[in-house]
Amino acid sequence: MAKHSKRYLAVAEKVDRSRFYSLEEAIRLLKETATANFDEAAEAVFRLGVDPRRNEHRIRGTVTLPHGTGREVKVLAFAKGEALKEAEAAGADYVGGEELVKKIEEEGWLDFDRVVATPDMMAIVGRLGRILGPRGLMPSPKTGTVTREIGQAIREIKRGKLEFRVDEYGQVHSIFGRASFPEDQLYENFLALAAAILDEKPADVKGRYIRRVTVSATMGPGIKVDPDEVVRRVSERRL
Repeated sequence: MAKHSKRYLAVAEKVDRSRFYSLEEAIRLLKETATANFDEAAEAVFRLGVDPRRNEHRIRGTVTLPHGTGREVKVLAFAKGEALKEAEAAGADYVGGEELVKKIEEEGWLDFDRVVATPDMMAIVGRLGRILGPRGLMPSPKTGTVTREIGQAIREIKRGKLEFRVDEYGQVHSIFGRASFPEDQLYENFLALAAAILDEKPADVKGRYIRRVTVSATMGPGIKVDPDEVVRRVSERRL
């Protein structure tokens, strides 16, 4: 078992692991337990009632956080012609084609956070599936990262659009801001993320879909949130 630092043990004492916290309490605790010397991410883990071995349960989606992610996102765009100019104008950090594919293949270059592409570039981008796929970076029409509207896609990502996907354990792990955000902004970002995950519920899932929810700062302890409350709060905001 890994040993925790004295700092971690001290802040962990603030969290009662035997109880579920309200969302407001959990976010307040998240901020209180973010004591590292950098602006920690606010992170959430949703344990879902799905079987990731089944294709229809391999949940993957996007959400635009109303208050952004709180960090700069480096975007790589595969495009040519007018689409290349559009990607540059929209603020893509890297734009190109074959030369960037080779850079990734031959040099292992991965100095970017998101990848977008126009449909006509996927013939060459497809070669990167084994590299980008396991890292969750492969462009996909489902998440809007393979699109003719590449400029719009880049601007949305820069404004706070992020992707989420279920892992092999049936969990979605995502950030929803930074610990420095005001509590109300973290609250709104969290509910936007939760709503997007609920929207991806497979039609054949019976019983409880969101089974466990935990929030934390990057270096802080996990704080359990009542999953039924999360579903209720999302429903209330949609009325």
